[in-house]
Amino acid sequence: MGVWDSQPRRETIIAARTRDQGRIAFEFVVGFIRTLPDEDQAQFTIRRSPRLEIEFEGDGGGHFIRVIAADGKSALGSAPTLVLMDERGHWASDQGDALEHALLSGLGKRGGRALIISTSAPDDTHPFSVWLDEDQPGVYRQEHRPAPGLPADDLESLKEANPGALHGIGSSIDWLQGQARRAIARGGSTLTTFRLYNRNERISGETRDQLVTVDEWLACEVSKLPERDGQCVIGIDLGGSASMTAAAFYWPDTGRLEALGTFPSRPTLLDRGQNDGVGDRYVQMNDRGELSTIGDQTVPISAWLTEVINHVEGEPIAAITADRYKQAELGEAIEQAGIRSPIVWRGQGFKDGGQDCERFRRAVYEGKVKTNASLLLRSAFADAVVLRDPANNMKLAKARSTGRIDPAAATVLAVAEGARIIGRPRNKGGRVAWG
Repeated sequence: MGVWDSQPRRETIIAARTRDQGRIAFEFVVGFIRTLPDEDQAQFTIRRSPRLEIEFEGDGGGHFIRVIAADGKSALGSAPTLVLMDERGHWASDQGDALEHALLSGLGKRGGRALIISTSAPDDTHPFSVWLDEDQPGVYRQEHRPAPGLPADDLESLKEANPGALHGIGSSIDWLQGQARRAIARGGSTLTTFRLYNRNERISGETRDQLVTVDEWLACEVSKLPERDGQCVIGIDLGGSASMTAAAFYWPDTGRLEALGTFPSRPTLLDRGQNDGVGDRYVQMNDRGELSTIGDQTVPISAWLTEVINHVEGEPIAAITADRYKQAELGEAIEQAGIRSPIVWRGQGFKDGGQDCERFRRAVYEGKVKTNASLLLRSAFADAVVLRDPANNMKLAKARSTGRIDPAAATVLAVAEGARIIGRPRNKGGRVAWG
């Protein structure tokens, strides 16, 4: 209305993931208009078709509020003075990025301002997460995100994530606690989405059939690992030039789990992270000692296997288990490395894969998998989903085309074989030979 300034032809754009989401803010504006004196209301024209639009004819006329969906093409050529981006953390990735770029470009034409509002995005590399995490001149940030790893119904963290609840804004605390208890009881995707949308936690909102949920995996992380006691099972997942090569080490007697990932040296870990949509996550894994590089553009399997065996030097190896799809390639490398351990070949289809995934899940549920906090494994299991056939058999798959689930695949192989070893009857003594 020109109360703050008299800039001509002011334009406000409300951008949401869908037109219906934008309608919520639009109706709030209409409600505000209805509170004005009649002579002021007469200067507004409210249009709901063909698009949601409000025109203000006072102060020189030509002032608009428009609602658009998250499509970059719909914002090209605009010159808004104010933009409200609602639920930016959950816009469709490609279209959302294009819309943000178009809106910010338009704001620059008239020195406009943007308000970006959203619950947390699912990961650190999302553009909305970058807005929150990086210091930038001219950007004010305000975030209400509790510490990770707390129970879903923790009262203080619910208040922290929903600061308006104590003042009658948004969901009430009683409702949030009730929904938290329901989510805990149901588990799975219900609990995951509650953490993302109601607790504002920055976790994957993947609602496809995940191999294990965030909470189930976090329960496997312990502050002190059990000893390397008994025989060790090594799970191996070979990658190519783009995918990761990974090894998992599992001691079935104690439940201890370790994992290592490896990439070729070229391109660099930072460049790989940018290509895979995870930012500097690979660099962080390398700093934590969970991810290494070897070779040039591919991982030399024989040299890598030598490093894998050296990682558990002196430990009795019960078996090395791997995908039979690369049996010839891996078998040759095992011979070259001089490894003399039993090899168990497993398929990754619905038959072997379904058995291994189910045994792994059971071991997780029963508390038989214990590992340190591992960014490598957290990242892998966040992208690990299962596909099911009509008979409800499952096999491991990626949630994202650029997701690197190789450490998860190696872990499933190792833990499943360890469960089979534990389940076999043990020899209690010698045998009598008749002459």
